[in-house]
Amino acid sequence: MSQLSQTDADARHITRDDYVSCTVAFIDCKKPGSHLKENYSIIGPGVTSSDEQVINLPEPHGFNIGAAAMPNGITNNLHIHFTAEVFIVQKGEWTFRWGPNGENEVLGREGDIVSVPTWIFRGFTNAGPDDGWLFTVLGGDNTGGVIFHPEIIREAADYGLFISNDNTLIDASRGDKVPDESGRIPPMPDSEFADLRKVSREEMMQRVVTAEARDFRPAFVDAALPGCGAEIAPVIGFGLTQNRDHASPITNPHGFSVEWLRIGAGQKVSPFTLDDKMVLILRSGKLRLSLNEGADVTVDLDARDTYSIPAGVVRSIETLGDTPAEALVVVSGDHRKRPQFSDAVLASARAAGQALDAGGYVAKAALLPDYKRAG
Repeated sequence: MSQLSQTDADARHITRDDYVSCTVAFIDCKKPGSHLKENYSIIGPGVTSSDEQVINLPEPHGFNIGAAAMPNGITNNLHIHFTAEVFIVQKGEWTFRWGPNGENEVLGREGDIVSVPTWIFRGFTNAGPDDGWLFTVLGGDNTGGVIFHPEIIREAADYGLFISNDNTLIDASRGDKVPDESGRIPPMPDSEFADLRKVSREEMMQRVVTAEARDFRPAFVDAALPGCGAEIAPVIGFGLTQNRDHASPITNPHGFSVEWLRIGAGQKVSPFTLDDKMVLILRSGKLRLSLNEGADVTVDLDARDTYSIPAGVVRSIETLGDTPAEALVVVSGDHRKRPQFSDAVLASARAAGQALDAGGYVAKAALLPDYKRAG
């Protein structure tokens, strides 16, 4: 069982004020209509092409947490990712587009999540009335960089911008040496461009989980205990939920799971451990994390804060104040996650009529046989 000092715990807390934007992260940074976008790398190396990008917590997690902030009407242009890319709308309204020339569109509102398939062009525009904010989750510790649309690469050259083969932004206007054609990424050949797979609107809509469509249900074995009862709404893959009736609407492998966690005012999740790294992104409300077996280390989260909990650390989660809290939970791996509650919590749950069956799901304790056969 791992232990965290208060200093180490605080270092894993990335507040809203800690995020550092980069306005020259990609090759379209000088394109009119895209020049005001801000890129953030919060956890993991991300996919930025700029050596100016600040990364808050570069420690490998098996996924990357980032963000984009843009004023109304500003666009992130069409590009391809090789690993999973998931958008979480924190603020505003956003038009997400996909296809060879971005001919397909879907509108995302606050609380909506969009998972875009790999190897297709995608882009997005802030369609809301004011500054908007998107969180992103990207699969893998090495995402492989990006491929921008051929027209974007050609237009960027007019501004003296190029991308080297190692995914570094070259800006001739600041004196960067421009490599010859063999040392930089060229526009995708027409033949390859034509061969990219097409994703129908019907297929894409199966990868959109709106705030209204979230399926919140009691999540953990401690649900019947005083002050407990946290709920989860799965979004992607196998996450933390111990509710056997839960099913994620998006099931293809991403390298991570995504769930919404909702905790009512005055409620908590009892202490548990997890064998995987777990990241919380607080959407609304306030949360307190109590860490270690003795709960001797605490960290308080406000809306839009991010927190990374290492594997093997005991953690409990409770709301602060008189309002409920919602957080996005991202956990590494495509496997089913297994929160491990203490024997004391399990005994109290059983006394309240709830237990875990052999599959690790919550069931009525009275229905479970006392089955002790091994092997």
